[in-house]
Amino acid sequence: MQNQNTLRHLLAAADGAAVALAAPERPPLTHGGLRALVDRTRAALAGQGLGRGDRVAIVLPNGPEMAACFIAVACNAAAAPLNPAYRDDEFAFYLADLKAAALIVAQGSDTPARAVAQRLGLRILELVPGPAAGDFTLTAAGAPAESAPAAPAADPGAAMPDDTAMLLHTSGTTSRPKLVPLSQRNLCASAAHIARTLQLGPGDRGLNIMPLFHIHGLIAGVLAPLAAGSQVYCTPGFNALKFFGWMDLARPTWYTAVPTMHQAILARAGKNTDVIRRHPLRFIRSSSSSIPPQVIAEIEAVFGAPLIESYGMTEATHQMASNPLPPLPRRPGSVGRAAGPEIAILGEHGRLLPAGETGEIVIRGPNVTAGYEANPEANAAAFVDGWFRTGDQGMLDADGYLSLTGRLKEIINRGGEKISPREIDEILMDHPALAQVVCFGMPHAKLGEEVAAVVVLREGRQASERELQDFVAARAADYKVPRKILFMDEIPKGATGKLQRIGLAARLGLGG
Repeated sequence: MQNQNTLRHLLAAADGAAVALAAPERPPLTHGGLRALVDRTRAALAGQGLGRGDRVAIVLPNGPEMAACFIAVACNAAAAPLNPAYRDDEFAFYLADLKAAALIVAQGSDTPARAVAQRLGLRILELVPGPAAGDFTLTAAGAPAESAPAAPAADPGAAMPDDTAMLLHTSGTTSRPKLVPLSQRNLCASAAHIARTLQLGPGDRGLNIMPLFHIHGLIAGVLAPLAAGSQVYCTPGFNALKFFGWMDLARPTWYTAVPTMHQAILARAGKNTDVIRRHPLRFIRSSSSSIPPQVIAEIEAVFGAPLIESYGMTEATHQMASNPLPPLPRRPGSVGRAAGPEIAILGEHGRLLPAGETGEIVIRGPNVTAGYEANPEANAAAFVDGWFRTGDQGMLDADGYLSLTGRLKEIINRGGEKISPREIDEILMDHPALAQVVCFGMPHAKLGEEVAAVVVLREGRQASERELQDFVAARAADYKVPRKILFMDEIPKGATGKLQRIGLAARLGLGG
């Protein structure tokens, strides 16, 4: 009998004839076809001496093959998806740090990961797409697709619950990226938590626009809906200009994205109301960074669907908390209630705080990593009495709803006065001329830090720096008013579309 805490078992319950993966201009892949692909991939990996415990890096563009390859490798070995936009030295760092045994790339692709893998002596496997969306075969680089090894290695057996299923690095915004191993058990728990939170079922179709080298897209965008027996429509990656065309093709019941993507979609929604009417969504999900309450209200009005804000991070295999679906209350400005792991608030002296008090958010549960790899210092700092310290600051109310006040490292310290950049974001977002805002700390010779902001104007609107400063000053203490406001066409973002406050002052040349 298959173990219930493995991905194979998780994916076994879906109707084999139902669609699992779909994509533009491709016949779909069924759940039965996906399970057969998982079995073929196990045999292909075993033929290269790869299986349980072996780390297989994946460098593929967004799309159905990336989604299916992640699933198939994670079921049988340890999948390590990497950003295809990395340069040579980045691939050299990540492949070496992963201790990868093999690299999967698209046949014919010229990614610099190939040359790095050759230098490191890794096996290189080429992915050859099949006719159906997501279907593929793997072949050793340089070998014809129909060839097979003369003496296949012994199959190392089916994955077990505590085997590593996926490895991802933290963003490394403030330090060297940390390697996060996530087990079969972690992935199964998180997929089940998300499917339960969103009440996903066989009738749902998710439109995936998230990058598939990131925990949000991999778990919420792909694994959770597949585990629920529903289908995933895979796009080549986010493109606001194509979103509503994909909506027409996919006829989705939901999609998940980061706030910057939602805001780009919202900017084009007015010209696509007919598409929205034709394909009403059951809900929209937002995660990975905070979304201003003003934007939530606009999106819900335009789409006529609830926006479900959730809270996740890599070390929790994505989801930690989520606002519930109607009829339960959604609270704009809150990331909802615990939606998988237990959540508590830790005070400065190491004790758990009661409702209403602000401190560090800590979690524990079956979806939480057992620890960073080969990093005892980071683990000693991250775990306390069985709780994982998220590095986020927040507060639980009497009903269990969690509000974030920011990353502890993002809190702006202006001469000893602590300022949450999210608070200033939300004030500025009330200004009618502004479409997007991100506040952050910039160095100051005497005070340590001052508040700064980048803003994007709404089309056809104008505002001056002084006008916006006065707007904040009318609603917040003087020390919270941004001393510098930059007007830009778009907010600077990281590779996954997330706002990155840490390091933004340096990127924009704002010195002390």
